[in-house]
Amino acid sequence: MPKITFTLNGQKEALNTRLDLRLLDLLRTHYHLTGSKEGCGEGECGACSVFINGKLINSCLVPLGSINGADIMTIEGYKHTERFKVLQKAFIKEGGSQCGICTPGMMMASEYLLAHNPNPTEHDIRHGLSGNLCRCTGYNMIIKAIKRAAKEGKGLW
Repeated sequence: MPKITFTLNGQKEALNTRLDLRLLDLLRTHYHLTGSKEGCGEGECGACSVFINGKLINSCLVPLGSINGADIMTIEGYKHTERFKVLQKAFIKEGGSQCGICTPGMMMASEYLLAHNPNPTEHDIRHGLSGNLCRCTGYNMIIKAIKRAAKEGKGLW
C-alpha cells in the first residue's frame, strides 16, 4: 500500500493506506475523530466539513490520495482555539445547535466565514452557510449566533 503523509490537527501523520478511501472514513474510523458527520455522503450537507490547507472542504468527497502533504484541521483541532470558544458560547446563547448533527460543520463554516469577513451582514452569513444544511433550527438562531460571535469576538477574526 502507498504511504501518505499529512498534518492532522497540528500533528504530523504518516500512513500506509488505500488512496481511494475517503478522508471522512479515515478521520472517523482510524483516528476516532467523530465530530465530522456523514450526513449525505455527496458533499451537499456540510456535516463533514474540515479545513484542508485553510479551505473549507466536505471530507466525504476527498480521496486519501489527494491529501498527501496537506494540512487538515477538524472540529476537534479547532476546539482548542479562542475563536472556537467565542463561537461555541454564541451558539449556546442563541440556541444555534439542537440535534448536533450539523453543528460541527456549521461551526467550521462559521469560522471560515468570520476569518474572511469578521463583520458579516445577514446576507453574508446566509451565503457563507449555503453549503451546510440544518433540519432543526431553521437557520435563524445560527445566524444570530454568528452575529453575536462577530460582535463578542471583535479583533479575534
